[in-house]
Amino acid sequence: MPARINPTATPNRQEAEVLALRAAAFLAAEPERLVRFLDLSGLDVQALRKSLADPSFQGGLLDHLLADETLLLMFAEAEDMRPEQIVKLRRLLPGAAVDL
Repeated sequence: MPARINPTATPNRQEAEVLALRAAAFLAAEPERLVRFLDLSGLDVQALRKSLADPSFQGGLLDHLLADETLLLMFAEAEDMRPEQIVKLRRLLPGAAVDL
């Protein structure tokens, strides 16, 4: 797995994409989390795999985490990041809300 994201560096899009892939792995690590995401997104596992390379979809993965505080905090802890860092990185991917 790639190195952790440096919390003191200026965030860049590549780090945002890596974080989104880590988010997918985080969701896949627990069947309940993955099933919930698939149910909400309307995707199956095959479609999820195909979508992972799309930066807009990656942003949607991070949006899913940001919409659920408990899930966000669990992911932030697993990544040894502050939730605010995740918000900053989310802004670098397409489709981010203006008020993020």
